[in-house]
Amino acid sequence: QVQLVESGGGSVQTGGSLRLSCAASGVSASTRCMGWYRQAPGKEREGVAAIYGVGGSIYYADSVKGRFTISQDYAKNTLYLQMNSLNPEDTAMYYCAAGASFGSRPQRGGTCSTVDYWGQGTQVTVSS
Repeated sequence: QVQLVESGGGSVQTGGSLRLSCAASGVSASTRCMGWYRQAPGKEREGVAAIYGVGGSIYYADSVKGRFTISQDYAKNTLYLQMNSLNPEDTAMYYCAAGASFGSRPQRGGTCSTVDYWGQGTQVTVSS
């Protein structure tokens, strides 16, 4: 059974930092695409950052380039999202996603071409 469990969300002021973690079980480090998505109230879910399971191709949404960094610890089977220089527009529920299907790849915009599993989300709130 696949489980993705996010942690690390919270409330910060503009300019602050947070690191999100996603502990993955039931999926291996070679899962083709792992990614972070977010959804703000009244908006559609959007990609933030995605990484290829082996080899590490990475894509970011334009809105987070230079501020967010996605990474993986294969030994711990954990995905991370380091978020710096946060602003109120980053306020959203952040979701971990895994694309295990054949052909799933990170793509421009910070999304996985296919997503098979989702975490439950962790809230990030940035105040001005």
